Amino acid sequence: MKPVQLMSAGVLLLLLGTVAPTVAQERHEQEAQAPKQEQQAKPEKEAKPEKQQKTQQQQVKGQEKQQRDQQQQVKDQEKQQKDQQQQVKGQEKQQRDQQQQVKGQEKQQRDQQQQVKGEQNQQRVSQPQVKGEQNQQRVSQPQTMGRQEGGSSQRPQRSTQDEARQRSEPALRYSARGTGRIPDDRFRSNFGQGHSFRIGSPRMVDGYSRFQYGGFWFGFVDPWPEDWYYTDDVYIDYVDGGYYMFNPYYPGVRIAISVVF
Repeated sequence: MKPVQLMSAGVLLLLLGTVAPTVAQERHEQEAQAPKQEQQAKPEKEAKPEKQQKTQQQQVKGQEKQQRDQQQQVKDQEKQQKDQQQQVKGQEKQQRDQQQQVKGQEKQQRDQQQQVKGEQNQQRVSQPQVKGEQNQQRVSQPQTMGRQEGGSSQRPQRSTQDEARQRSEPALRYSARGTGRIPDDRFRSNFGQGHSFRIGSPRMVDGYSRFQYGGFWFGFVDPWPEDWYYTDDVYIDYVDGGYYMFNPYYPGVRIAISVVF
């Protein structure tokens, strides 16, 4: 029995001798691997701040981009406002140009109307010589008619100054025949063959030639005879339903005039 027990004890010791170095070696390997694991774990812990910095930088970049976008949006709005203001100015300029064009057209129309009136007046002044010949025939009628019209066979004495003044007078601007009437009492006291006067120089009133006498304004309907002077003695009478001017020095000749109120 003893040899068997001794053999068992020897085997046990042998096993213990074998197991102990193995366990020690395993512990040594574990202790050697622990720093390596710590070293490997540290980079992971150190990687977190870098990622956080990158995230913060990305956020900053996003904020900067957002600010740039807002600034660009403000610039776009300002540009849009400037474009709108420029458009309004362009519309206002177009309206002014249109108004100026309308004024130019109105002025052109007035000039054309004035030209037409001037041509009409010129035509009336330069009417066929028939009327002048008729007036000349009436002037050269017998003196009996002159006496009936209250005329005189003598011709007025005119100075060189009177002739020059007559030639310098502008052409008459004629009026249409009116229907105005002078009250009978005023007519009897200031008009007729017994009330002669001198016109002097006709005046331009409202674009037409006028003269004043007896408290009334008169316009010229017929052309002024070439032989008559504004310094001649004339009178106004009511004949054949209208007012006419007579020159005693030229019997048989009369020109139609119109009362202007």
